[in-house]
Amino acid sequence: MKLQRRQALAGAAGLLGLSMAPPRAFAATELPDAALLKRDPETYWKRIRKEQFFLPEWRHFLNNGSLGVMPKPVFAAVADFLETGASLVNDAYPRWGYEPLDEHRTALAKFVGCKKDELAITHSATTAMSVIAAGLDLNRGDEVLITDQEHPSGRGCWQMKSARHGITLREVKIPQTPRNKGELLDIITSAIGPRTKVLSFSGITTTTGLILPTKDICTYARSKSVITVVDGAHMHGQIPVNIDEIGCDFMAGSPHKWLFAPAGSGLLYIREEWLDRLWPSIVTGNWNDHSNKAVRFMGIGTNNRAIPEGMLAGLKFGHAIGFDNIYKRNHDMAKLCIEKARKLPVIEVVTPDDDTMFASLVSLRFKKDPAPMSALCHKRRIWITGGNPLRMSVHIHTRPEDLDAFFDTVRETLT
Repeated sequence: MKLQRRQALAGAAGLLGLSMAPPRAFAATELPDAALLKRDPETYWKRIRKEQFFLPEWRHFLNNGSLGVMPKPVFAAVADFLETGASLVNDAYPRWGYEPLDEHRTALAKFVGCKKDELAITHSATTAMSVIAAGLDLNRGDEVLITDQEHPSGRGCWQMKSARHGITLREVKIPQTPRNKGELLDIITSAIGPRTKVLSFSGITTTTGLILPTKDICTYARSKSVITVVDGAHMHGQIPVNIDEIGCDFMAGSPHKWLFAPAGSGLLYIREEWLDRLWPSIVTGNWNDHSNKAVRFMGIGTNNRAIPEGMLAGLKFGHAIGFDNIYKRNHDMAKLCIEKARKLPVIEVVTPDDDTMFASLVSLRFKKDPAPMSALCHKRRIWITGGNPLRMSVHIHTRPEDLDAFFDTVRETLT
């Protein structure tokens, strides 16, 4: 069946004049023995990359924070569901947009630490943030407080709310290299004023990968009756998350970054007390049936059901390796990146020294124009974000030689 599918895809590509990648098995092989991880971790992780991902040897991928890489089992789950849907061998419609997807939400809710009925599956964190901002009843003059390090999707949703409904949007400036988490906590909580109704901030900033003291911020905000919205796009899969313990009112998530999910995957958490009070932005039948809980926010019309299947497969893949193993590997690689960066005088490390304030994302600032370096990186198939500061993001498929390739390019062009 998989051979037939590959032949069909290749035939279609030929008709369209497309070039196909060399044929490979869609499904991954079995994971390496866990004993190898203890005995020879570098060999273990190189085998994970080679056997579980489609990444070619020549690709140095250092931008997982924008869009992660699907492992082979996730690709297989998506492809298998598309084939099943196209063949109509099952009696259920091969789409989503109306179904509750209870199995998927149960597994995801357990992982992120909330109730299934508080969790909706969306297309992205951007979708979730927009649903939250649009659905809250706020009056002209009510204040929404955000930080100056929000993703455009975490800022734009409130900017539109301000333009349309006359709410006040205010930014608080936070340091890119804070002394400690206490400094961040003090700056953000002291910015809350008498008119502040909503505090919206990133649990991990998209600009530099800075981990904020999310639980402490939410605890303080709740004591002031301020609604908390956490942009968790970089949290799930990069660090352990328990939403119940964090105590926020809303959270957005992007499983396609760190949870191995396909592009077009998102999460929306709505604290139980808000399920009846948040207005859905896209509606269909039963939009006002509050007994559906978070499912009310999944009535978005016909969509590709293969994407949630991929989300579930990505979560299973992470559990099979062990998320503690994943967190450690990623953090070790991030620390290695910082160690290599500090050997080059042309680089200033923006990431704090306190390694509890970053996970898999680090930020580097160049003392010279990095354009020549970025151009040579592109030529050498080293995938980075660009910009200054530059955000480096690693995952379990990152090899030490990927970092070496990048820093060798820095040396050649900027020193």
